[in-house]
Amino acid sequence: MGIEGVGARVARKEDKRFITGAGRYVDDMVVPGMKHAAFVRSPHAHAEIKKIDVKKAQAMPGVIGVLTGKELKADGIGNLICGWMIHSKDGSPMKMGAWSPLAFDRVRYVGDAVVVVVAETKGQARDAAEAVDITYEELKAVVDAPKALERSAPQIHPEADGNLIFDWELGDSAATNAAIKAAAHITRMKIVNNRLVPNAMEPRAALGHYDKAEDHYTCWTTSQNPHLARLVMSAFYNVAPENKLRVIAPDVGGGFGSKIYIYPEEIICLWASKKTGVPVKWVADRTESFLTDAHGRDHVSTVEMAFDKDNKITGLKVDTIANLGAYMSLFSSCVPTYLYATLLSGQYDIPAIHANVRAVYTNTAPVDAYRGAGRPEATYLLERTMETAARELGVSPAELRRKNFITAFPHQTPVIMNYDAGDYAASLDAAMAAADYAGFAQRKADAANRGKLRGIGMSCYVEACGLAPSAAVGSLGAGVGLWESAEVRVNAAGTIEVLTGSHSHGQGHETTFAQLVNQRFGVPIDSVSIVHGDTDKVQMGMGTYGSRSGAVGMSAVVKALDKVEAKAKKIAAHLLEADEGDIVIENGALKVAGTDKQVPWFQMALAAYTAHNLPGGMEPGLKETSFYDPSNFTFPAGCYVCEVEIDPETGVTEVVQFVAADDFGNIINPMIVEGQVHGGVAQGIGQALLEGTRYDASGQLLTASYMDYAMPRADDLPSFKVSTSNTPCPGNPLGIKGCGEAGAIGSPPAVINAITDAIGITDIAMPASPSTVWAAIRGTKH
Repeated sequence: MGIEGVGARVARKEDKRFITGAGRYVDDMVVPGMKHAAFVRSPHAHAEIKKIDVKKAQAMPGVIGVLTGKELKADGIGNLICGWMIHSKDGSPMKMGAWSPLAFDRVRYVGDAVVVVVAETKGQARDAAEAVDITYEELKAVVDAPKALERSAPQIHPEADGNLIFDWELGDSAATNAAIKAAAHITRMKIVNNRLVPNAMEPRAALGHYDKAEDHYTCWTTSQNPHLARLVMSAFYNVAPENKLRVIAPDVGGGFGSKIYIYPEEIICLWASKKTGVPVKWVADRTESFLTDAHGRDHVSTVEMAFDKDNKITGLKVDTIANLGAYMSLFSSCVPTYLYATLLSGQYDIPAIHANVRAVYTNTAPVDAYRGAGRPEATYLLERTMETAARELGVSPAELRRKNFITAFPHQTPVIMNYDAGDYAASLDAAMAAADYAGFAQRKADAANRGKLRGIGMSCYVEACGLAPSAAVGSLGAGVGLWESAEVRVNAAGTIEVLTGSHSHGQGHETTFAQLVNQRFGVPIDSVSIVHGDTDKVQMGMGTYGSRSGAVGMSAVVKALDKVEAKAKKIAAHLLEADEGDIVIENGALKVAGTDKQVPWFQMALAAYTAHNLPGGMEPGLKETSFYDPSNFTFPAGCYVCEVEIDPETGVTEVVQFVAADDFGNIINPMIVEGQVHGGVAQGIGQALLEGTRYDASGQLLTASYMDYAMPRADDLPSFKVSTSNTPCPGNPLGIKGCGEAGAIGSPPAVINAITDAIGITDIAMPASPSTVWAAIRGTKH
């Protein structure tokens, strides 16, 4: 049984039902009497709503209700909110524009929901939606964040003068300016981080059911944190009292951050169910997802990196304009601030850092966290600048990094974070060895003989994971705590249920959480059930994002297991007439150390519930709950090396080698960790080479389907070489750091560094498509 425990390469338990088609997603849910919703969405990026005529739609076959924003407001449904308060450097609070779930006076991006139609079938609902007649007065739109700050730009929200949401800073401006003034060398760059669409395999969906007899609401939704959805919908949106609202997130086909938030559709499906008297289901089609899912990234930055005569970094100055789209999404404000600027030190000992961030409204889809959330933007900026600096200084990019690495821990950066543990040189050495970095010159020469351009690039990243502790994030403006909960139930037959507030949507919780239990009690993982995603079944928790399920979610489980173990040993000691301190748990039995006396696990569990023979004063049963709030973030780190070969005649880039060397602390299941790295690297390579969200000047989304938005496919990627080193995290009981976002954080700069190395230029825009690379080789604009 021990081979199933911590550190074992256990195949994922949940995969059997997924690959046999037995997974249950929101679209699989059917409720008696269920009807279907379709949304009428704005075709304009910016317009006044002058008139809405629903009469024709109401008369169409199968239509049950056609509902508007004015009705929504009349019923007291609240506006969507941003849950993280940011103050500008002058002390003023961020300017949050009103976001009604159904627009009733003005639309602010193409896809803004205006009317919802409920009908017997999905087809009837869509037909009726097309019959709704809306009169708009189109207004001037702006989609580019720097242009939105210009005086001539249209005003998007009356609350935000000049479209500026906040003007925020972090770090020491005076010290940084002094370092730049005294520098022996300064590397200056303009860095653009392209906007992305998350594109989880499962599109967003919601099924709202109001039960009139019980006066109770149930919402099935594609959510990464159902408890937070229930809290926000009850406390802020006035959809239903919290005690009368059940939120269920069943199997969820990927999230990547885009399913953290509460969107208009969940709110409207619940409201529409009460309004029409029928359960209401909505499932997005792919173009709706492109239009309305929260997008990611979209930063424009300028950076100055100062060096002394010995090539040590003395200062880093960053100015960033962050495009937050038409509205502030739930966590949007923290992404370009506390999840971004706090990581600008990277792996380097930089004495002075200053970041200024301006967040801006535009007539585009809202922007929020997407795999890595702020950390990829910081790493891309820092690692592109480091690579460029090495070329300007005429030194090895690897050795410039090594010279500036942080080597003593804990390390307090100038931008809040206190790194607790790490060995950055170990990851660098491992990556260079795996990539045969020393042999690159020969490979480059061989490629040249074949008429190809070969380049190599690296990236060294560090990220803050776990998104905690609650007191710290609260002091920085977070509207919720970021602890996690767990309940461990040992049943009378000895089987075990672990109820966790962490939500699994591809991470493998049903396997890794069970491995923890196996390691502790020696019971087979098949006898352990992991329960999550249902607010009526599971105690409140804070969900899954920011690589927190291991470091925070599993730590909560460990604390609950500690309590179970303590009680189990007391029971066993009583049954075996032994001292409690002599009881050990091995291979599914509780034993008296050094003897052959033992009681099987199931027998101890049964004794807990029959309660015929328990220690005096002990309560029957064996069930324990724990809430865990960590003392610090965790800090995974690593080094990635990318090697590319480019055809100068076509601009086509082939990634011929990709090496990832990561430090994730202690690892529960190496196979699952490798899968997380593979997926993250694939997404990062996708951003670097293929993916880019484009709007035209009027605000129309030009990349609204897979016809125009290129996703990475298997033949775009090499076979990755991955490895891990280990400096355990001292801040949680398992020594875990988190691995879910690393690949997407470290890979884009490595790819672009390799391309620019191959073609001999300083910079190239992402995505580095063949036409972009072809034009760069020829020195022309694309």
